This record gives sequence, C-alpha cells and structure tokens, in this order.
Amino acid sequence: MAAFPARLAYIAKMKSRGKHRQPAVILLSGGLDSATVLAYATLQGFDCHALTFDYGQRHRVELAAAKRVCRQLGAATQRVVKLDLRAIGGSALTANIAVPKGRSAKSMHRGIPVTYVPARNTIFLSYALALAEVLKARDIFIGVNAVDFSGYPDCRSQFIKAFARVADLGTKAGATGSHFKIHTPLIKLTKAGIIRLGEALGVDFALTHSCYDPVRGRACGHCDSCLLRKRGFKEAGMVDTTRYA
Repeated sequence: MAAFPARLAYIAKMKSRGKHRQPAVILLSGGLDSATVLAYATLQGFDCHALTFDYGQRHRVELAAAKRVCRQLGAATQRVVKLDLRAIGGSALTANIAVPKGRSAKSMHRGIPVTYVPARNTIFLSYALALAEVLKARDIFIGVNAVDFSGYPDCRSQFIKAFARVADLGTKAGATGSHFKIHTPLIKLTKAGIIRLGEALGVDFALTHSCYDPVRGRACGHCDSCLLRKRGFKEAGMVDTTRYA
C-alpha cells in the first residue's frame, strides 16, 4: 500500500515540472470495482477525470462514496451527471421492484437479474465518450467484469469491443483519424482478484459502497452485490471492513 502514496508524490512532482500526462475518463460509481480502476489508471500515469452518475438509483449513497474515493486516490476532477432513469424504470435499482436477497452463486449466474438497469453501460459510456472528446482524451476506463458480474450483458467483452467501434465511427475525433480505447482492466478477474489488486494499489475499500439496497446508509448484507463482495473478501483472505446493517 505504500506504493500508491509514493506514486502520487511522483505524479505531483511531474506536474510541478510541467510534465504533460494523457487525460483519461474513468467511470466511477463509488464501488470497489470502479475505485480499483481509478487507482489502476492513476498508476498507469493518466490524468484521471472521474465521471459519476446520479441516475435515480436506489443506492444513491454510492455518490458520497465516489466523492471519498476521488479524494483518496487523487482524481484530477470529478463530474456528477444527473440523469432520471427512473422515468424509464425496468430495474430493481430504478423502479419499485424488490431487490433479490439471499441468492446462491449458481442463481446469480442464471439469467439476467432484475437489478440490471436497461442499457446503463451504453448510456454511461456515451457520456464518457462525450467528455473524452471535450478533454481530447482517447482513453476511457470502466470497471466491468465478466466473471463475477451477476449476468449483466453490458459487462461482456463483446459489448465493450462493439462500443469502441461505435466510438470511432460516431465522433468527430474518430472521423478525423483518432481512435478511442475502452480499458477494462478487471474484465477477467474474480471479485477476490479485484480486491487483491485494489489492495496492492492502495485502495481503501472502507470508503467504497457496493450494496443495492442499503439500510440507513449501511449495506444490507444480503443482495447479490453484498454477497459477491463478502465472498470476494473471504476468498482473498482479507478482512471485510464494510458496515452491514
């Protein structure tokens, strides 16, 4: 964990000398996956611009977590974009649909759960792409995972590759010869692997929030996201500092 503060000090030193770093847009929800991605991108030497969404989600407490994570990991900027996906609904996170509790690992990988938010990553990546054009960035980071991903279709590598093609075809930057890269450093990792990586990068997981259905600001401990988080810490052999209700 000492490596991260040392790297931040080095980056600050380079900034003071006027050294240019390439900008990148980081999709940051405030969960442990996106926090790990922010730390990863920072240590890769990018000037990280975090993009967070207040989209009417049931678990809005993650917005405060995203702010804490940005502060801890030294994001260059953070933008919070307000959307109203409750106007569309169709998900337990954006409509009056019960969040599944106590599901087995096998059940989580069977079908697409009701916590899937219709086209969410397509929408979020579109905003990230717009910001990247404005910042003259060609790199976008997202914490999708195709192993412990609860069956979400927009977390698969096929989707990411397709979106990267759309980015090049549908933007001024792409039309004038630039190419966008969508980075998915966690896509082949288990939750335990993500936690180990985040620990090595110096992420303070106590600052993050993963629960879909928090109780008075605390994680419920029983939704799919909480169960995956608990299992990840256990398999990683690490203490879970999450405050459960």
